[in-house]
Amino acid sequence: MATRTDAPTRREQILKEAARLFAERGFHGVGVDEIGAAVGISGPGLYRHFPGKDAMLAELLVGISGRLLTGAKHRVAEAGADCPPERLLDALIEGHIDFALDDRPLITLHDRELDRLRDSDRKLVRQLQRQYVELWVTVVRDLYPALPEPAARSAVHSVFGLLNSTPHLGRRGSLPGRSTTAELLRRMAKGAFEAAGGSIDGEAPFG
Repeated sequence: MATRTDAPTRREQILKEAARLFAERGFHGVGVDEIGAAVGISGPGLYRHFPGKDAMLAELLVGISGRLLTGAKHRVAEAGADCPPERLLDALIEGHIDFALDDRPLITLHDRELDRLRDSDRKLVRQLQRQYVELWVTVVRDLYPALPEPAARSAVHSVFGLLNSTPHLGRRGSLPGRSTTAELLRRMAKGAFEAAGGSIDGEAPFG
């Protein structure tokens, strides 16, 4: 999701390849030696960076939850207090689309492997995710004041489900193109919030 242009560190390379392999073949279907081979180092060499596969999985899932929350907070802060809520929501949607298109293996990992984390890491993931959801809920309710809080939260979760469907869209090369796919996801997400907020007929459907 990040827009960094500098070269990734070896640790970041390891995590990227681990995410790809875990998503393709499952956590237990991948050995440390295979992850090492993917980044050009020996399997035992990975232990200089991580104590094992469990640590890689935890850093991947806790890390992406933290980056999503940090990125969303940054977008809101960058927009400023006077930014119209519609523009804030657009910025949040844009950020999540970047994640959904650029970090597809992490979506698969979260769906399949979250329960493999130790309790403390899993609780941290859930805590970060709740904060991320509530940030969206605040912006959605600022834009659609008549929408009750539970309905706004349901709408946010529904849009996340829509945007996080990217692993099921086919292989990266089979998609119609990043910009085209991003625009489609953007329109669908905005349409979902407009429907939830009742902007079409002027009445909140959950009222």
